[in-house]
Amino acid sequence: MLRRIDFRGAAPGPGLASALPRASVDVEAALGSIRAVVEDVRVRGAVAVREATLTYDGITLDALRVPPAALLAALDALDADVRDALRECARRARLVHEAQRRADVVVAVAPGATVTERYVPVRRVGLYVPGGRVAYPSSVVMNVVPAQVAGVESLVVASPPRANGLPHPAILAACALLGVVEVYAVGGAQAIALLAYGAEGVEPVDLITGPGNVYVAAAKRLVRGVVGIDAEAGPTEIAVLADDTADPAHVAADLRAQAEHDPLAACLLVTTSEALADAVDALLPDGLVEAAATVLVDDLAAGLTVVDAWAPEHLEVLTRDAAAVAARVRNAGAVFVGPYAPVSLGDYLAGSNHVLPTAGTARHSGGLSVDSFLRGIHVVDYDLAALAAVAPAIAALGAAESLPCHVAAVQARL
Repeated sequence: MLRRIDFRGAAPGPGLASALPRASVDVEAALGSIRAVVEDVRVRGAVAVREATLTYDGITLDALRVPPAALLAALDALDADVRDALRECARRARLVHEAQRRADVVVAVAPGATVTERYVPVRRVGLYVPGGRVAYPSSVVMNVVPAQVAGVESLVVASPPRANGLPHPAILAACALLGVVEVYAVGGAQAIALLAYGAEGVEPVDLITGPGNVYVAAAKRLVRGVVGIDAEAGPTEIAVLADDTADPAHVAADLRAQAEHDPLAACLLVTTSEALADAVDALLPDGLVEAAATVLVDDLAAGLTVVDAWAPEHLEVLTRDAAAVAARVRNAGAVFVGPYAPVSLGDYLAGSNHVLPTAGTARHSGGLSVDSFLRGIHVVDYDLAALAAVAPAIAALGAAESLPCHVAAVQARL
């Protein structure tokens, strides 16, 4: 039985989010464990990478880079059904992400004066693909496709080695399928440090994306500023907003599916129906995950308040007029509408990206997209008359800010 939180008869107030369950992951504490590893890789390079891999993974690495032949062999050996599914996953993801492409925008500010917004891809990107409890070839697709659509010139994947010194064969196959040839058998904090600082022929990257465990998140925090990062991903989470029309078997199946990822996964059912809550409980095993609860609310408006406060990575809306209810959601990484759009669909074949904000960061951040790999650059182009027209205003502002040389730089041209 999920823990019950009853908000009926009282409007959810300030501090609502703190009353809701979420896995406790202390990235700050993890920094103490991996700071020395990251610094060691920065200073000693590949030697430190190999030592950390032996210490934490129990693997002796002969070479950091996966041989091209191993990538092709993994693709050849991949089950045909899995290969076809990955192709379709990539095709659908590419359709969605190609619609996110940005065209340069030229704004005529005044006669003879334009500002152009140019969208330029990051040159080199490191994509981290976890390989701990299970392998995620679908995460290769979700990271690689938007980067390719954005026009990233150089893509490199890092993923933890197995006993044979190579990442999981399904991950290697997915890389080969997508044309990624630079792959490193390195995981954890040492992989993030290797991508950020480079070593043994590995050129440093400009941006690191991809989820990982708390040590990966901590390492990304340490190298942020040296490189860009997408986010500090935490344990996965799902919220289901449901009324009495929801099928309890669907709700229970989706909560179980999310719990399957990680014992630290968080599961929240927000519902107006106590009968639904009871029926779902009857279908769930004891101790689904620690961070799990049912929240009872008077109406869907209150339910939306709860959901927005929690800001889930994934949100399912299983209600009457589900599309209209979903349109009122403000904070979620991805929203799944109605009984035939489970989160599992988004994990693989919806076309949406499954690298999403966790731990409530959907209040201010979105999921991985083409925009994650682009930078906007303003290009300013004024002629003499246009500059002369604004010179008095520049003189006034420069004087107000006590920056006379700013004013002089304009006057020199006039």
